[in-house]
Amino acid sequence: MWVYEKKLQYPVRVSTCNPTLAKFLIEQYGGADGELAAALRYLNQRYTIPDKVIGLLTDIGTEEFAHLEMIATMIYKLTKDATPEEMKAAGLGAHYANHDNALYYENAAGSPWTATYIQAKGDPIADLYEDIAAEEKARATYQWIINMSDDPDLNDGLRYLREREIIHSQRFREAVEILKEERDKQKIF
Repeated sequence: MWVYEKKLQYPVRVSTCNPTLAKFLIEQYGGADGELAAALRYLNQRYTIPDKVIGLLTDIGTEEFAHLEMIATMIYKLTKDATPEEMKAAGLGAHYANHDNALYYENAAGSPWTATYIQAKGDPIADLYEDIAAEEKARATYQWIINMSDDPDLNDGLRYLREREIIHSQRFREAVEILKEERDKQKIF
């Protein structure tokens, strides 16, 4: 089903060690509107989506895993040379005490990832509106992280991810229109 190339979807560069930025990015790793939740949401919802748009959820869900890999790489690069004191000063003391510099699915506040972050109603249009909202929230979060970042190299990758969220939202909007058109067609002639 997939072809894996041993390279990131988009290059990830980081100018300097910055655990504070890593703490913010953890939100997109294991937060409610992060890449893991999005990937699992879309790949789960595809089982109750009409055939006309099932491929869209598969494609975007798969791409979200590529984004998760980018975020993981960013966090790793931002923390790999951090001292325990720097981790603590960045608000990652509890994370360091539990996981050292290992990645862990949690949000920026330190709450572990939970399946309650994802929804599947079974109504295709309701699920797609949920997906549009998820993409728009992720886009907003990326923008806020960019606003707090002074790392031009990191911001390049974050801007790429933000733009992909916009594209995903647009594609989900198109899918809603396809399903509305299908729903409104006269079924009995």
